[in-house]
This record gives sequence, C-alpha cells and structure tokens, in this order.
Amino acid sequence: MAGPVVTQLSYEELQTELKRREKTVRQLQRKRDRLVAQLEEVEKELAEAGGGKIRQHAGGRRPRNDKNLVDAMADTLKGKILSVTELAEAVQKDGYKTTSPNFRTIVNQALLKDDRFKRVSRGKYTVKSARSKKKAARR
Repeated sequence: MAGPVVTQLSYEELQTELKRREKTVRQLQRKRDRLVAQLEEVEKELAEAGGGKIRQHAGGRRPRNDKNLVDAMADTLKGKILSVTELAEAVQKDGYKTTSPNFRTIVNQALLKDDRFKRVSRGKYTVKSARSKKKAARR
C-alpha cells in the first residue's frame, strides 16, 4: 500500500501521488463508516435480544470513583480484619469500580505500601487505630 518515495518525485508526480492518497483515505473512511453502522446495528439487535452491550475494546475509558483505592480500602477495613481477597471483593461490593484483571494484586500492593494498614497475621489486615498513629508520630 506504500507509494513511491516522495523525495524523488517531480512536482506533477507529487500532486498525482497526493490525489491518489486522498482517494485512498476517502475510500477507507467510507469503509469505516459502513463498518461502524453495521456494528451499531449488531449492538442494537444484541440489546433487543437481552444480551446487553458489547465489551469495550482496550481503548475504552477507565471507570471513575469518588475516592481513590487506598481511601476506599481504609473505609472498608474500619473495625474489620480481612484477607487481601476478602478486602478486594468487599471494596468492589462497596462501590469501587475497576476493570483490572489483577485487582487483588493491586489491593495487596496498596496494603504493603500505605502505613494506614496493619498486618494482623499472615494475609490478614486491618486499619491502624488513631492511637497507634499517635504513638508512631511520637517516635
């Protein structure tokens, strides 16, 4: 699909090549428009059949949350001791939206990095109390 090397062309040849490429672009745009219309029709039929929307492609938008993940985790963990898996599920149940296939790993990393969280036993975490935060600040 590549054309000739443009640095070796005369002015007239450049104009011809430019027109050829513009024509190709117009053809591709029409083809894209037809495909988009077909896709919209399939999505409409799918929705009518009760299948819902087609999964977004990789270029889709990230879901937006009211709070960042660490704040959501802290709120969920208040007064509780949970495993990483339980916390990941509870945070999502409480409304935190994510499309990550590795969400549990992200939760685990946040637990290890943020000093608001305290490891109670192997794989079990809670939120540090206000008292223990004051003690740590005095040291």
